[in-house]
Amino acid sequence: MEKTIKIINELQKKGLIKDYAIGGGIATIFYVEPILTYDLDIFFISSEEEKGITTLSSIYDWFKRKGYKPYKEHIIIEGIPVQFIPVYNELVNDAIKEIVEVKYKNVKTRVLKPEYLIAIMMETFRPKDKERIIKLLDEAKIDMDYLSRILQKHGLDKKFERFMRLYYEK
Repeated sequence: MEKTIKIINELQKKGLIKDYAIGGGIATIFYVEPILTYDLDIFFISSEEEKGITTLSSIYDWFKRKGYKPYKEHIIIEGIPVQFIPVYNELVNDAIKEIVEVKYKNVKTRVLKPEYLIAIMMETFRPKDKERIIKLLDEAKIDMDYLSRILQKHGLDKKFERFMRLYYEK
């Protein structure tokens, strides 16, 4: 994954994306014991937007010129399936602005904070998201006041309260 992150950092240095952060299952691994996940999710702020529509064509073209191939919704980068997810709402935009910089082996990267991971997972709320939320709440150091502010700002606080009552009897 180190080589993959280097390539993604290069994409940002070339100006094809303004900013990015690792999200999803891989981001969760930075805070809890390893979990099963298929791909590397990269949430990003685009460098080029036309009338509110983010296009991935310049990113795909750049990877194609470098010899990387798309597969379904992914680009295979150094053997890792990577999904590029443009900012699609205010929550994701805020999350990318509040990242944690970490080192993975010898390369710097950017990861969503665990509180934002929980908020995004509350929004998508797939079965695997529920499992990851529980794992993050049980194993990671979560600033519950910070999480509460995020959830309230994005209208997810009541949904989280129901989740907590169901899974934690709180």
